[in-house]
Amino acid sequence: MSLSRNNLLIIALLGFFFISGQSFAQREIYSDSIPFKDRLYFGGNLGLQFGTVTLVDVSPLVGVMITPRLSGGVGATFQYYDDSRYQGAEGTSYGGRLFSRFNVLPNVFLHAEYESINWETYDYFVEDFRRTWSNALFLGAGYFAPFGSRGGANFTFLYNVLHDNQNSYYAEPYVIRIGFVM
Repeated sequence: MSLSRNNLLIIALLGFFFISGQSFAQREIYSDSIPFKDRLYFGGNLGLQFGTVTLVDVSPLVGVMITPRLSGGVGATFQYYDDSRYQGAEGTSYGGRLFSRFNVLPNVFLHAEYESINWETYDYFVEDFRRTWSNALFLGAGYFAPFGSRGGANFTFLYNVLHDNQNSYYAEPYVIRIGFVM
C-alpha cells in the first residue's frame, strides 16, 4: 500500500472515530432528578475460542452514570481454558474489577480499572501448579458505537501499569477489549 493510501486510510479512521453527533452519546443525564434505575447500565464481554486452545470468558458488568460524562461500576470475570498442547494446562480463572469512565467526546472515553484475578500458575520451585491472585491497574481509552438509544459496543484499548512478566495474569501489558452495554 502506498504512503498516500495509508494517509487516506488513517484520515478516514480518525474521521469515523472522532466525528460523531451528540445524539449518539452513551447516556444523556441532565439533572440529578433522573431515577437511579434509569442511570444504570449492564453489559460485559463474552469470549469463545475452540480448538487446540479452548477459552470461554464470561465477564458481566453493571455501571451507573454519575454525571453526564462520568460513570463507574463493578464487574466479574469467569474463564475456562484448556490448552491441549501442554499437560495440566486446563483450569478456571475468576475475579472482579472496579472501573470508571469519563467521556471526553460523546463517543470517546477515558477508562481506569482495577482488576484482581485468581488463576493457576506454574510454580517452578515446586514444579507444580498453584492458585494465586494477580492484580492489574488498567488505564486507557475507548470508543462507544451506539445501537439505539441505550445500548452499544465498547472498543477499549488498555495498558496495565502493574504488569510484571513473572506474575501477571496477562502475557502482555496491553489489552484490547470489545464489549456490549444496554
